[in-house]
Amino acid sequence: MPYVPHTAADEAEMLAAIGVSSIDELFREIPANLRVAPGALNLPPALDEPRLLGHLYEISKQNINLADVTCFLGAGIYDRYIPATVSAVISRGEFLTAYTPYQPEASQGYLQTIYEFQTMIAELYGMDVANASMYDGATSLAEAGIMAAGIKNRDKVAVSQAVHPHYRQVLDTYCWSIGVEVVTLPITEGLTTDYSLAEGASAILVQSPNFFGNIEDLAALRSACDAHDALMVVSADPVPYSLMKSPGAYGADVVVGEGQPMGVAMGLGGPLVGLFACKQQYVRQIPGRIVGKTKEAHGDREGFVMTLRTREQDIRREKATSNICTNEALMALACTVYMCALGKNGLKKIADASVRNARYAVAQLTAAGAEVVFPNAKFFDEFVIRLPKDAVEVRDAILSRGILAGLPLGPYYAGMENDLLVAVTELRSQHDIDKFAEELKWALA
Repeated sequence: MPYVPHTAADEAEMLAAIGVSSIDELFREIPANLRVAPGALNLPPALDEPRLLGHLYEISKQNINLADVTCFLGAGIYDRYIPATVSAVISRGEFLTAYTPYQPEASQGYLQTIYEFQTMIAELYGMDVANASMYDGATSLAEAGIMAAGIKNRDKVAVSQAVHPHYRQVLDTYCWSIGVEVVTLPITEGLTTDYSLAEGASAILVQSPNFFGNIEDLAALRSACDAHDALMVVSADPVPYSLMKSPGAYGADVVVGEGQPMGVAMGLGGPLVGLFACKQQYVRQIPGRIVGKTKEAHGDREGFVMTLRTREQDIRREKATSNICTNEALMALACTVYMCALGKNGLKKIADASVRNARYAVAQLTAAGAEVVFPNAKFFDEFVIRLPKDAVEVRDAILSRGILAGLPLGPYYAGMENDLLVAVTELRSQHDIDKFAEELKWALA
């Protein structure tokens, strides 16, 4: 039946039914100085559906479309190929519309996908257990920090300056809210080497490969954690660890990361999916939830259940280990399908191609006039180059010619105004890299 707009009499009747005299009274909890006055938004007149669609299309053209530019931007979100299998599976209605699987009898399919996700992440990171439902890599790191503070019963954590600046901002916010001090460890030539400020810290948090793309010495980190009786927390892009020795093999207590590079579209910066794995002994302190596999009481049929929900804010909020309360299972499913589609060997090929492309890019970009900032550090597929002029100026000039060059580091680190963080994934061809070098040479000239 068609919609019939309600009249003033209808509105008065509805307000009377709920015991208020005006619509404004419904918003009395909002301070008057924060309310928007009628007409203050200056909204344009309403459009019909086809004209609205055309208007939104014009707005969308203001975004940078990776179909039109070649992407060398990384810094936490990476342009990697996503097999068609991923979207085909996650677009199914039973997955796309599902929410938190509290009812196992109605959620076996979703519970199984979460279980498989946890299993593969734990194996990739070399850890005992992994959870599901973390927001993103930044909040995973922050959750690890406050988890360590609770385990060690200390109000201090230490984080490397080479950890992603946005991750450190989120860590600061989380720790500020519960009165935990965050100290920043200095870096030398793009690596964390001085752990003296970690005295009294509950955990030392390091990223490897770090924000600059450099691979940290995790054995040295383990020794530093032992010396300070602190938990070893590593933020790790999962893709490199299909080739490298896992953080768990170095004795990491907690490993966190961002799952976006494995099957999740870049999507204007989201949605993302956080990864979180730890040693078995800390499973009772882990945030989020863990799905386990069991057997029915009277038979041998297997089933999947939500084994641990240590957050508990839905029943005993004051005793919760974490107040994370959402469900990233759809993105976790994308990661799961991606890992299943590629398999162990496929993921290794992706990582190997990225390494080879990055080495080739370094050679071509330095020949075009750039300088490698950290020549003695080992890197995976991301590195920092120094330019003879401001990096923002160079990036904008090259962008106009179809190359998204990378991230200028000046806004994040003092003295790095001419430095550019470049990411080279398996998608970048020799032609793409040669074109980047050609345009860089043009911009520098």
